[in-house]
Amino acid sequence: MPESSVDARYSEAAKEYEAGLCCPVEYDPSFLSVIPSEVLERDYGCGDPTQLVRPGDTVLDLGSGGGKVCFIVAQIVGAKGRSIGVDANDDMLALANNALPSVVEKLGYNNIEFRKGRIEDLTLDRVWLDDYLKKNPVTTEQDFLTLQSEIAKQGTERPLVAANSVDVVISNCVLNLVRHDKKLDVMQEVYRVLRRGGRVIISDIVSDEDVPEEMQRDELLWSDCVSGAIREDRWLASFAEAGLYGVTVVKRDEEPWKVINGIEFRSVTVAAYKGKEGACWDHHQAVIYKGPFKRVEDDDDHIFERGMRMAVCEKTFNILRREPYLENFEFIEPNIPVKASEARPFDCSTPLLRSPEETKYGRKPGITAEAAAPAVSVSSSNLADSKESVKVKKVYIFEQACCGPSPSQGLVDFLHKKFAGDIELELFNMGNVKGALPMPKELMVKIQNEGAGCLPAIVVDNVVVSEGRVPNFLEAVEMVQTGKPSANPRPAPAPAQSSSSGCCG
Repeated sequence: MPESSVDARYSEAAKEYEAGLCCPVEYDPSFLSVIPSEVLERDYGCGDPTQLVRPGDTVLDLGSGGGKVCFIVAQIVGAKGRSIGVDANDDMLALANNALPSVVEKLGYNNIEFRKGRIEDLTLDRVWLDDYLKKNPVTTEQDFLTLQSEIAKQGTERPLVAANSVDVVISNCVLNLVRHDKKLDVMQEVYRVLRRGGRVIISDIVSDEDVPEEMQRDELLWSDCVSGAIREDRWLASFAEAGLYGVTVVKRDEEPWKVINGIEFRSVTVAAYKGKEGACWDHHQAVIYKGPFKRVEDDDDHIFERGMRMAVCEKTFNILRREPYLENFEFIEPNIPVKASEARPFDCSTPLLRSPEETKYGRKPGITAEAAAPAVSVSSSNLADSKESVKVKKVYIFEQACCGPSPSQGLVDFLHKKFAGDIELELFNMGNVKGALPMPKELMVKIQNEGAGCLPAIVVDNVVVSEGRVPNFLEAVEMVQTGKPSANPRPAPAPAQSSSSGCCG
């Protein structure tokens, strides 16, 4: 099993330096002078996960080993912060605890502690477990059942790391040592122990391809930080799957650390944040995405079009005002603040523009002050009923004959995802059409008389809502919902050359 080979390998590495474990990392030398040489020599990391640590933070280091990073963190957070290390290896914990008095003496304060536990289960204190088993040997099935009950009780009443108790979780080249079926457990534990608004930053070895099973069965490669590596894209996805947001690649080594059987293994450092939970309330706030991309989409499927005043709920507004989003947006507060008791539920599932009149005067264009009077707040019990049901609509997109990539494919994919089962959507390339088309007569006549310059065209329930261009996502949502052309269309591109043959003619 990976655990036994990892424990044995790192026990030896705690006693004598092993050069083959992970890759060399450079830290700020000003933090290293207080750390004993035996700890510095037996550091087996692959990156620097301390970059999001701030003075006063409570920081948890998963797989703290000999304590080097914990000792660095202790200096960054200062006397008012805390540096907590968790490791399962007795020899590594001994190395860290033996060095602790020397570090504390040089610092002049003690804000450091090391705890024994496995990072995939931060509820179980393994020191308590060792003591319990010494006093209560397990020799019968009933003993085993009693042990399970005591472990559950201990994890609930006296967890190794309490829920919502730390500001930052860090880890340095440890996740790859955890069994694949336990890796998501680690990320869920990270989420559990972080406070709202907390950060996680992890440096680890990842692969560019899936590691084959025969390599995974090689225990030497596993303890060598290789065969337990997760594929890079899947690792990034695991942060979002655990409920974190703002997943960001902080550093990615261009050169691989190792190449085995053609698979590249390299160090990547990733940061993410906790705090997107909660209901969505409308406080008439808006944000403007500054670019450089035409549009972006966050982990909760919010769409932000460049340069447009996007309506957002108060929660999203506050999230975007923090790292890592802050520098990418402009923020528009309403001139008339909306009280919490007067805020209405906000549907974040639909991208909407915020009218300047709404932020300036508290009402939408054409709506009187009386009609715009705020409603009383809605309880969470009936929020689910506040969303209007959408009738299943037939949406057809017709585009010119083209043998290359479809210019409308991105829009098609978005509408499928946005409306799911609420629309029947089909894309027609005029060069591949066989048989009758579900095309309105007016559009068919226009193509016959004037050529294909009116394509691409979008039809909703037999009504032509767009011609001659691919609308942006916001316009398309409006068209599908209303069954009418956009009330605020963006400028159309130069008209296409009138032709019945398209790009392949």
